[in-house]
Amino acid sequence: MTDRTLDKPPAPSAPSRRGALLGAMFLMATSAIGPGFITQTTVFTAKLGAAFAFAILVSVLVDIAIQLNVWRIVGVSGMRAQELGNRVLPGAGYGLAALDVFGGLVFNIGNIAGTALGLNALLGLDVKIGGGISALVAIGIFLSHRAGVAMDRIVVLLGAVMILLTLYVAFVSGPPLGDALTQTVAPETVDFLVITTLIGGTVGGYITYAGAHRMIESGVTGPEHVKQINRSAVTGILVTGLMRVLLFLAVLGVVAGGVTLAKENPPSSAFEHAAGEAGLRLFGLIMWSAAITSVIGASYTSVSFLVSFSSFVERHRNRLVVAFILVSAVIYLIIGTTPAKLLVLAGALNGMILPFGLGVLMWAAARRRDLLGGYRYPAWLLVLGGVAWVMSLYLSWDLLTELDQLWR
Repeated sequence: MTDRTLDKPPAPSAPSRRGALLGAMFLMATSAIGPGFITQTTVFTAKLGAAFAFAILVSVLVDIAIQLNVWRIVGVSGMRAQELGNRVLPGAGYGLAALDVFGGLVFNIGNIAGTALGLNALLGLDVKIGGGISALVAIGIFLSHRAGVAMDRIVVLLGAVMILLTLYVAFVSGPPLGDALTQTVAPETVDFLVITTLIGGTVGGYITYAGAHRMIESGVTGPEHVKQINRSAVTGILVTGLMRVLLFLAVLGVVAGGVTLAKENPPSSAFEHAAGEAGLRLFGLIMWSAAITSVIGASYTSVSFLVSFSSFVERHRNRLVVAFILVSAVIYLIIGTTPAKLLVLAGALNGMILPFGLGVLMWAAARRRDLLGGYRYPAWLLVLGGVAWVMSLYLSWDLLTELDQLWR
């Protein structure tokens, strides 16, 4: 096995740079579009109905503000988030790495559970067998000779598959589009706990850095690439937002018709009601695609937080990614936790991690111009990032006071 296939190349060509950015963009998007994403969207659509559209809008706007800053700061500096953290405040990078690796592990256990749910709906496989098979598929990607290229291509392909299949289900479910559009800007209900969970599930924890770390490790760094970095960051969030909207509309069409979703697996129930037996199989494929790409993203990104601290980790990074997947799978097979609860809780925990990492990066942009090679950081982007950081603090505090409600 080659352990340096994901290392940063010396000077990428224009075509390889475009491919790297596309892969980084979809790695961020598909890391966010995991089984927790599908479960959260279904549960909250059933709870809020068309008013959930407002929560989606707010979360997408906050996500764009956060990712624009994270990608710009990491990309211009050419340093991973933990490296910047230690340069800003000694030890901060280690703390950020510990939090994100822990969050990544929690998410990855849920991701393995999601692959199991997907294969159960698609092929009728036992959930433990499905989880084990999926873990082996992910491991196979990182055992390949060109792991980085394989990862980029798979996340792009499966990301497109998820969007197209969900678009079909949204069409056949016949959602009330007028009501959804109206409540996007004038909601009947505003639930801050829901908004916090959405943000945590989309840009919380390791997901915040998945695309940015992949980008710099592909050699796309420096002020000269700012335009491409911005475009990729925004496009990645918009891809995530598109998937959220399509899934919301698919479920809304079902619940608006008076259907009560099954508590043990709400997304599967929604797809089956929307399109019958075919809908159930489509759900299985969508869920498996979402979960396996999130396994890839969580494992890759979590290990990327460790490579700065040890040459041993750098030399054996692919083996460590494989070990990370194995540990996640073994824990899932042992604990047998109800997947829906684990997935929703993982999104909430990562939402609480978000303010720490974003605060460190914003300080580097505002006060440590030397870390960005003398680059003058745009004032408007600092303001945007500062507002997003304050909002993440407030939402995380609000979440802490209501976490027991979320678990129930």
